Amino acid sequence: MIREKVIHPPSGLLALPVLLAAAGGTLWLFVQAAQANAPRSMALPVVLLLLELIALGGFVMVQPNEASVLTLFGRYSGTVKEGGFWWVNPFTKKRRISLRTRNFETAKLKVNDAGGNPIEIGAIVVWRVTETAEAMFEVDDYENYVKVQSESAVRALASSYPYDAHSSGEAALSSHTTEVAANLMQQLSDRLAKAGVLASEARISHLAYSPEIAQAMLQRQQASAIIAARYKIVEGAVGMVENALELLAKKNILHLDDERRAAMVSNLLVVLCGERGTQPVLNTGTLYT
Repeated sequence: MIREKVIHPPSGLLALPVLLAAAGGTLWLFVQAAQANAPRSMALPVVLLLLELIALGGFVMVQPNEASVLTLFGRYSGTVKEGGFWWVNPFTKKRRISLRTRNFETAKLKVNDAGGNPIEIGAIVVWRVTETAEAMFEVDDYENYVKVQSESAVRALASSYPYDAHSSGEAALSSHTTEVAANLMQQLSDRLAKAGVLASEARISHLAYSPEIAQAMLQRQQASAIIAARYKIVEGAVGMVENALELLAKKNILHLDDERRAAMVSNLLVVLCGERGTQPVLNTGTLYT
C-alpha cells in the first residue's frame, strides 16, 4: 500500500526571480554572441534558455484545503499539502486533490430489513480525503468508491435491524437512531479507510416501508397503538375499581358479598372501559329475584 509522503518544496516566490534573472542573463549572452557573429557561442545561451523555459513548468499553486500529488516518471514522489506558491521538479506530474469536507446523499435504496420486510432507506455521509496517496493510487476513482461503498454500508445496515421494535429492548431503525448511526459510521470507516477517506458523520435521511406493504404496516402500527392504549385504560380502570371497593369497605357504606362485589366490579369496568357513553338501568328488584 502506498503511504502519503508530505514534502515541503522551495517557495516559488524565491525561485521565480532567480529564473527570470537567469533568463535575462542568457538573453544578454545570446545578444552578445549574435553581435560578435559567433555561431558557436550562441549554442550555450540557446541550451540555457531551453532549460530555463523547462524550469518554468515546475511552478505549482496549492489552494487552501487542497493538495498537489506529484509523480515523477511513474513513481510517487510526494504530496504538497501546504497552501501557497511552490517550485518543484518540472518533470513531475501534478494532480490536484481537494481536502475539503464533502457530503453525499445515497439514493433511496429498496432493501429488506432484519425481519424480511421491504423498506426504503437513504443516508447522508459527510467525508473528506485524509491520505492523498491512497486516494489517488489505491482505488481507481475515490469519489465513485465512496458512493458505492456508502450504498453498500447502508444496505448492510438495513438488513441488520428491523424497521420497528417488536419486543422490549430490541434495537430498530425507526427508534434507535443513535445506535444505528454509530453502526453505520463504523461500517463506513472500515470500508473507506482503504481509499484514504475519513467519514466524519453519517445518518439516516430517509426511512419508510415500501409502497406495496406500507398500508398493511400502517394498520399493524395502529393495532399496536390501540392495544397499548386499551391496556393502559384497563390498568387504570382496575385501579379505580380497587380504590372504590376499598373506600366503600372503609367507610362502612356497603357490605357486599362475593356475588354483589363481582357484579359491581363488572359494572364499573364496563363504565370505565367502554368507548361509548353508558346508559343507566334502574333495577326494581334485587340481585337474586
